[in-house]
Amino acid sequence: MRTEKIELDNRFGEEYRGTYVFAEITWAKRNRIIQKYTKYNRLSGDVESSDFVAIQAETIMASLHGQPASKPVTLEKLLSEEDGVPIELGELFSKIVNKLNGVSREDLRFLLEQLDEENRTALLSSFGYAKNSAGYPQSSQSSQQGQCRSFVTS
Repeated sequence: MRTEKIELDNRFGEEYRGTYVFAEITWAKRNRIIQKYTKYNRLSGDVESSDFVAIQAETIMASLHGQPASKPVTLEKLLSEEDGVPIELGELFSKIVNKLNGVSREDLRFLLEQLDEENRTALLSSFGYAKNSAGYPQSSQSSQQGQCRSFVTS
């Protein structure tokens, strides 16, 4: 299984400083996470609702195989609307996990076609894609360089 290791400085706060290791999860694990947070119509089988933030948070935690000894990242912290992880840190974790676990453009396109605008925005945010105030997608790749180092192994 593929892994990715990142070293964070104190950009997100001293609390998050340290080494994080993410590993690819299995197909079965990913599908169980999706099923847990998705409601289907019992007659048609159509998706009625999905909690995309919870799906992404659980996927991050399932992929997270190492973090600083203080264990600053928890499922509760990823899901918290009050005392959660910083936005850019959550987006960074999402991008790493999505890359490792193969959320393809086709998968994302399929999911987006099923949703209204509000849920589409929530899904894109949960996958680490955000729009800046001008409405254009922003790339946090350049802003993250220098603050963390990433190593991918097979």
